[in-house]
Amino acid sequence: MSKGTIKKVAGPLVVATGMRDANMFDVCRVADQRLIGEIIEIHGDEASIQVYEETSGLGPGEPVESTNAPLSVDLGPGLIGSIFDGIQRPLVKIMEKTGNNLTRGVEVPALDMEKKWTFVPTANVGDKVDSCDIIGTVQETPVVVQRIMIPNGVKGTIKSITGGEFTLTDTVAVVETANGDVEITMLQKWPVRVGRPYKEKLAPTMPLITGQRVIDTLFPIAKGGTAAIPGPFGSGKTVTQHQLAKWAEADIVVYIGCGERGNEMTDVLNEFPELKDPRTGHSLMERTVLIANTSDMPVAAREASIYVGITIAEYFRDMGYSVALMADSTSRWAEALREMSGRLEEMPGEEGYPAYLGSRLAQFYERAGRVISNGENPREGALSVIGAVSPPGGDISEPVSQATLRIVKVFWGLDSNLAYRRHFPAINWLTSYSLYDKEMGPWFDEAAGGPWMACRGRLMKMLSDEAALEEIVQLVGMDALSAPDRLKMEAARSIREDFLHQDSFHEVDTYTALDKQFLMMKLILAYYDLALEALEKGASVDALVGLAVREKIGRYKYTTQDKIQEEYDNILAELKNEIASINCGEA
Repeated sequence: MSKGTIKKVAGPLVVATGMRDANMFDVCRVADQRLIGEIIEIHGDEASIQVYEETSGLGPGEPVESTNAPLSVDLGPGLIGSIFDGIQRPLVKIMEKTGNNLTRGVEVPALDMEKKWTFVPTANVGDKVDSCDIIGTVQETPVVVQRIMIPNGVKGTIKSITGGEFTLTDTVAVVETANGDVEITMLQKWPVRVGRPYKEKLAPTMPLITGQRVIDTLFPIAKGGTAAIPGPFGSGKTVTQHQLAKWAEADIVVYIGCGERGNEMTDVLNEFPELKDPRTGHSLMERTVLIANTSDMPVAAREASIYVGITIAEYFRDMGYSVALMADSTSRWAEALREMSGRLEEMPGEEGYPAYLGSRLAQFYERAGRVISNGENPREGALSVIGAVSPPGGDISEPVSQATLRIVKVFWGLDSNLAYRRHFPAINWLTSYSLYDKEMGPWFDEAAGGPWMACRGRLMKMLSDEAALEEIVQLVGMDALSAPDRLKMEAARSIREDFLHQDSFHEVDTYTALDKQFLMMKLILAYYDLALEALEKGASVDALVGLAVREKIGRYKYTTQDKIQEEYDNILAELKNEIASINCGEA
């Protein structure tokens, strides 16, 4: 271990001398309180350390000790349902040890090393194994089976394997390798700044279904894709992420509260255990890992929390699970980078952020993907990353939003005007986009059993045309529009109010399956097409706008899944009858 002494303390930055043998990103124990820190810069025998705990009271001359190991996470049974801080310290265990206040320098293992887990072998003696191969399972929660994998760098033949009750550090198998026997336990360690290796990254041809219509239909995200949700305060970033955590087709959810307000994180901690997972019927926490790093916790730990979260997510991805990671919000992480950069007296970039802001964000987002794992028996897993961005005043021209948009493929732009009008999700359909739509088009058409992408294209065109017509209306009034344009405005209003508006608190409307989304699109387009045809035959636009059946089209979203086809057929028949009666009346 390298030992040095503190030379200077500047907020979360500590400069220590006598650290010639230390390496970049080594974890250090700082001062007599043994605070956790990480080396981020070395000049000669001077090391700059970002400390992940409060540094008040530290002074020159106090000891610094390097562990000669990078910041790593413990991976194994016990992760699911846990609540960690930004450096993977279990907050519940710390509370039991120190009370409600987070004490400095407290040392608690990330996972319970004394608890026994039931290990069920799935491999046999004599099997050839490689890194990432599954040798057994542990039923961690009623809904998650943790798959015990061979650690990275181990390749050989299983010499012995035993089932039964074991702690995380007990040997469950022995692998005979070219360099001797290696004992395998259920616990792995992995450095957080290094992505876990895989065999192959797959193309984003399959969507992550969320049940949120504006996302699935207009701006879908791929399994293994990346998305950003920028928006001003109160526009619904956190609520949108909660909806995605609850409903997205992910086996595991990793939720990172990075520098968020304490009350928002408290909402998550209170709500997630209470929320019933719609797919399993159990508590949502039984497939969730929470990392709570609130705004009053040390600033430097925000950066660590992002890396800790994505490393845990990659671990479950390698097991073959589909993992959704929510980072709320990366702006707070960028603020931590800005503060540390200022303390290091680096040349600032735009708005004081460090010049390497974009590359740090890219390193984070590029760890997403749908991949084939390593090993003799590879499997497919996916890690989808959804990052919230909190631009000051909702101005997405600021550096963090722009750097994020250059990296991610999906942009869900939240609009405060929509939020004030109580239109949720407040995703602006004119500014948002998805770059995955063309690659996933064939999948949607096949899943819907019809021209999904063609219907989607028509909806987008209608919403775009409505925005142009709205400008004319504001200048000269609705009476200046032609009858077809008035009809188009009404159909677009139906898209906005009946299709895009979704009530997250309604038991039916909170989630919409793909087949129902397709039927909803077809109903709105059927109304527009039939009304346009009637208009050409001389029908009155006022009569077409005031059709009684439009109320039923609007309320179709509250139809339960088992009755969607029957209700669709009834509404379509009623629509045709009402338009036919208008035509007869006009004639």
